[in-house]
Amino acid sequence: MTTSHGRLRAFGNQLIDVHIRLREELAALRDDFDAHLAGGDRPRDLRAHCLAFCSALNRHHTGEDDGAFPELARRFPELRPVLEELRRDHRLVEDCLRRLQDLAGGLDRGADPVAARRELDTLAALIETHFVYEEKRIVSALNALDVPGWDRSRPEFLRAGEERS
Repeated sequence: MTTSHGRLRAFGNQLIDVHIRLREELAALRDDFDAHLAGGDRPRDLRAHCLAFCSALNRHHTGEDDGAFPELARRFPELRPVLEELRRDHRLVEDCLRRLQDLAGGLDRGADPVAARRELDTLAALIETHFVYEEKRIVSALNALDVPGWDRSRPEFLRAGEERS
């Protein structure tokens, strides 16, 4: 679906693209942890990668909570229970991100890298379940939205970390 100016307005499809990029970044982070466990990457590089991923994911979820979900709730009130469940997921993911950052931050001070890798696995499972549920439940509704401001300036939930306001 395009606007009269030819801009893409299929916000749900854009959401899937963001999820794909975040999944790819998570896979790369997991590879970095595995390399560290095998004696590779220095913890400082690993911490920086972890921080960048955590920041991008947090920005995405905050953008959904503050921008996309209120718009969806207004236009599709029947989605309110789904949106509340997704918000609860965001809080679980945020707690997991915090634990992961703490563990990754302690790697150069002797923290257990296996514990950090386990937390990363927990995060990966949470994110995958969350993304699949979100994609099944709200992509069609997002694709039906016409929010002119989102055409002019890409909202935070449609940014995967490479773009900033």
